[in-house]
Amino acid sequence: MSAPLSEPSSLRARNLRTVGVLAGLFLLPLALAFFAYYDTGWRPMGHVNHGTLITPARPLPAGTLPRPSGGPNPAAAGTFRGKWTLVYVGSGACGSDCAEALFVMRQTRLGLGNDMTRVERVLLATGACCAGEPAARDAGLVVLDATGPTAAPLLAQFPADRAHSVFVVDPLGNLMMSYDDRSNSLGLLEDLRKLLRLSHIG
Repeated sequence: MSAPLSEPSSLRARNLRTVGVLAGLFLLPLALAFFAYYDTGWRPMGHVNHGTLITPARPLPAGTLPRPSGGPNPAAAGTFRGKWTLVYVGSGACGSDCAEALFVMRQTRLGLGNDMTRVERVLLATGACCAGEPAARDAGLVVLDATGPTAAPLLAQFPADRAHSVFVVDPLGNLMMSYDDRSNSLGLLEDLRKLLRLSHIG
């Protein structure tokens, strides 16, 4: 008489074990994730861009900076407006660091193919400006004399630690990203392609 009673009991125990295993398979990864997130300080990557976001984006003041020759720059009033802009801030004497950054900027623009016309390259020369230097002979590069007091509000928007940095300015004049030109040139090209694909301005 006891055998018929033990069979349902055994089946129920087996079912409970199955439910327990399934619950463990579900809860264990969740518990590990909570432990990793809250107890170890680990955080998942929250972005897919390669550069360093400047948050919040910094609106650059509109204005006219002179050409290195001392004459007015007719295009400068529209600089940082209407196009995506790659910017390097450094001496107009353009040593090895400057030359490397300008090379990255030039190759990145060429790598955009048909979209290259949507991107401008600017050197803000903060000293030794600039006639006859390699930067001034780079066709298509806009070189602006940023040595005078009128450039101070503009330069103040760029991070103080800007060695080896190429900056991205959007068509509305917002300083939004920076890249280390020594290690992230391909990342700059990849991110710029995405920005141009998604952007309806510039």
